[in-house]
Amino acid sequence: MYYDFFGFREPPFSIAPDPRYLYLSDRHKEALAHLMYGVQGQGGFIVITGEVGTGKTTVSRCFIENAPDNVDIALILNPRLSARELLSSVCDELEISHDLGASIKELVDLINRDLLRAHAAGRHKVLMIDEAQNLSADVLEQLRLLTNLETAEKKLLQIVLLGQPELQDMLALPELRQLNQRVTARYHLDAIGRQELPAYLRYRLGVAGLRGDVFSSGAVQRLYRESQGIPRLINLISDRALLGAYAEGEHEVSASHIKCAAKEVRGNSVAGAARSARRPDRSQVLVVAASILVAIISTVWLFQRWNPEPALIAQAEESVLQGAVERAEEPSIETDVAEPETSVEQPDVLPSLAVPAQLLDSVTAFKALFRAWGLQYNPSSAPVACDYARNQGLGCLERQGSRRSLEFLDRPAMLALQDEQGNRGFVVLRHLDGDRAGIMLADGRHIVSFASIEPYWYGDYRVLWRFPEYMTDERFSGNGAGEQLWIGARMMDLADRFAGSLSDSDRIKRLDAEAQVRWYQSLRGLTVDGIAGAMTIIQMNNDLGAAVPRLSSEKAVPQPQSESAQRLRENE
Repeated sequence: MYYDFFGFREPPFSIAPDPRYLYLSDRHKEALAHLMYGVQGQGGFIVITGEVGTGKTTVSRCFIENAPDNVDIALILNPRLSARELLSSVCDELEISHDLGASIKELVDLINRDLLRAHAAGRHKVLMIDEAQNLSADVLEQLRLLTNLETAEKKLLQIVLLGQPELQDMLALPELRQLNQRVTARYHLDAIGRQELPAYLRYRLGVAGLRGDVFSSGAVQRLYRESQGIPRLINLISDRALLGAYAEGEHEVSASHIKCAAKEVRGNSVAGAARSARRPDRSQVLVVAASILVAIISTVWLFQRWNPEPALIAQAEESVLQGAVERAEEPSIETDVAEPETSVEQPDVLPSLAVPAQLLDSVTAFKALFRAWGLQYNPSSAPVACDYARNQGLGCLERQGSRRSLEFLDRPAMLALQDEQGNRGFVVLRHLDGDRAGIMLADGRHIVSFASIEPYWYGDYRVLWRFPEYMTDERFSGNGAGEQLWIGARMMDLADRFAGSLSDSDRIKRLDAEAQVRWYQSLRGLTVDGIAGAMTIIQMNNDLGAAVPRLSSEKAVPQPQSESAQRLRENE
């Protein structure tokens, strides 16, 4: 076909859910993060929804390939089953031997015993159901009952439901409210944005072995208009457009190729229906105009019969008829097509990140990250950067997430990037405001488009965070109550700020330290475990306005040092 003509190793726009071709847009990263985080929790339901073709199945395949080693996944692809058939399918996927005629109780008992054995062996079982909007209410209730299988510490089964938006409507039904309350994480997967489409195309072309652009700018604009950012439609139309360009001997896909390909993908009847919905048919316009004229003539006749001044009536008739003809000629076919063009031709004035030219090595990146905190890092005296950070009263936090994760932490971040050729490096993100990203390089600070960073960022990042005083200040050393005192003092302030009422604030202040932390974690959507870890302390500092550098502000913030940290710096 066209593969050799364009230089592809394989078809770049296959609709098969190949995880290698998963372009991790901000939305897909967030959905994958919800799955990765959810399976590390204490059981219950995870719900991922999205319109047809938005990449739910591909995300699930990527999750299956990257799931932790201690996780066993049972995948159900055909959910149009009865409760007993579903339990039998679960047994098949988990390799549990059972009789074909076993009852629901017998199947549940077998699954329960298998889950207990897995828990004793340190394994975690996950049941993933695709196209879950096709499940009946009875089957969903049976799934809820499966999550009742638990030990004293945790539920033994995690259930992931992937489906179209109708799934959320089903879960909102009164008879399923118990299940809906057990959903520990949910995410709706949207289509790819207009600005992300060029990066999506480049990524898939690169995986297929092509370096460079095949689609003209006009083709990309037309492709987004025809697909509305739905990945499956993008792939289908792009595949047909490449075939059309190949048939004409063209090495560049144009807007006309996209237009013809979209017609083939949708079919003439569907396309014609869509056009009819967008603009009025000429015959319909004529019928409406004729009806208006008949109504006007009838009105004039009545006025002539009852009004003794025919001259005025004639004048009014002439005026009204003229207005009616102007309205009949108003619909314009060109207006519907030309109007969207004005919104897509806005130039992006922000420069792009040059990859790999502007990427930093890890040492240079850490130097830049420490500079954001007002520190000068010398690797010759402290080879391990995180050890140096600890001596300065800072912690190193390494995570995987998305842009929302960075905005939630609100700290300068060191992002790990990789291009299509496998070149790896880092960029230090000092400031982020919309698409405006301030990055710190060896020669100073630069402003680039954050959209130009995202295609090379797969979610890995590091941030620094300030240790609380009970970990660095000698006044707390040897005092077992130091942590409780530090947390209690801040929880007093947080309760005054965020409690719903004065009585609620007083109640929170009377709680012990662990219960106060649980209240705050629940308030901020953190993992509720009662432990004041890095994520909890970072958010507490954000809410209390601590003097630390923020990702949301380019202003340098002077950093207060604890007495022990100051002495450590003086001794170096």
